[in-house]
Amino acid sequence: MVVLFDIWVVRFSVFDFNKILEENLESGTLLQCVQEETQLFAEFVKNREKNTEKELDKAMENTWKAVEALPYDYGSIGEKRYNKTWSIQNFYEVYQEKRDAFFFMKGYGTQYVTSLYEIYDMQEYLQKYARELMSDTLHDGNDIYREKVPGLMRIPVFMVILGGILLIGVVQQTELMKKGITEPILELAKASKRIGANDFSGEDIKTNSQDELGELVHAFNKMKYATGGYIQALEEKRKTLDLLHQEELERLSLEKHLELTRMELLKNQINPHFLFNTLNVIGGMANLEEAFTTEKMIVALSSIFRYNLKTTDPLVPLVQEIKVVQDYMYLQEMRFGGRISYEFCWLVNPEQVMIPVYTFQPLVENGIIHGLSKKEEGGKIRIRIWEKEEVIFITVGDNGIGMEQEELCALRNKLNSGENKGIGLGNIYKRITSMYQGGELLIFSKKNAGTVIRIKIPLSGIGAGGEEYVSGFGGR
Repeated sequence: MVVLFDIWVVRFSVFDFNKILEENLESGTLLQCVQEETQLFAEFVKNREKNTEKELDKAMENTWKAVEALPYDYGSIGEKRYNKTWSIQNFYEVYQEKRDAFFFMKGYGTQYVTSLYEIYDMQEYLQKYARELMSDTLHDGNDIYREKVPGLMRIPVFMVILGGILLIGVVQQTELMKKGITEPILELAKASKRIGANDFSGEDIKTNSQDELGELVHAFNKMKYATGGYIQALEEKRKTLDLLHQEELERLSLEKHLELTRMELLKNQINPHFLFNTLNVIGGMANLEEAFTTEKMIVALSSIFRYNLKTTDPLVPLVQEIKVVQDYMYLQEMRFGGRISYEFCWLVNPEQVMIPVYTFQPLVENGIIHGLSKKEEGGKIRIRIWEKEEVIFITVGDNGIGMEQEELCALRNKLNSGENKGIGLGNIYKRITSMYQGGELLIFSKKNAGTVIRIKIPLSGIGAGGEEYVSGFGGR
């Protein structure tokens, strides 16, 4: 009886009022979403910035969800709100088609302006309909609330009467429970405390009762013996699991060392094509000049060799990586003549910023081999380094031949799946994503326009996965 009364009270008050609040929220959310979309649409038309476009896309999605979430049950919302909701949904579909078609328009001709102001007008009508729907929803909610208030005012009287009846019943039941239940349960509690202290040697609890409590006592006695045996079995199982866990840790440690060994092998590889081409250039220049240029090229090449063979740290100051790129690009400029140039700009302190070793040279080499060398007139390598919100951003770009969309997607898939092996992109991608929490390496390319590789390195430090690489390099 009490449960039924409570259910009635909850149904009478909470559920109905919650429905009112939800419907008010849904109509208010629609108006807010339409206003936000209208504002962002106007901003996007003015400047067409990438951030504004993303915010507009999110606002349009929120508006669509708000329209779909509107109550549409004729029996529960009534004819007026049903008609208004129907109008909004149908009008929004027309507006959505007009708006989406506008985004594909090019130029700023008469049709563009006409379509723009038509969308503005439709946005105003949507806001008007949303306000009217919200007003109707609030009005209906107020009517329902006024209908429920008299019933709620009578609930305290019913509660007092019901409470008195329950109090009398509770007193009577308490006396019965004290004699037939409480005392046997106290004995069970004492025995339970002994078991909780791992003492299973106590005597069995005795009772003459044949009801459910008697069955409980007999079951408790059986449980005591069963629990003792179970605890002993668990202890033996725990020892076995500890041994298995130790073996698993040793296996993981071995796998980690194998992975670090593989990384060391990849790290010490040197591109034979680069060596061959560079040595050819040095030999040719030695015949044409009085050895000054040749000497400078040899010094640059020796510096690169020294860096590759003697650098053992996984992280190095940015200034060291800059020096390697400068030496490498000098050799490439001598090789290709005036066809290839480079531009290096950093907006950070290169002495203080630490980055993974061998980050730049493989990326620059990729840009030359795959982007600029195949372009008859050559091109330029551009490297940018800057810091924003405790994150170092690095871009290495070229204006070479670029890639088709299918080729770019295939390359990205290889990076994500770990198929791209070697000391180039695959190696750098794996080190960046493994060493840093939130580290990224992204590739952007367009056919006949060029390729850009962007690296994101958080300054917060090396993540848990990167500690393995650090320890592995350090023990080289």
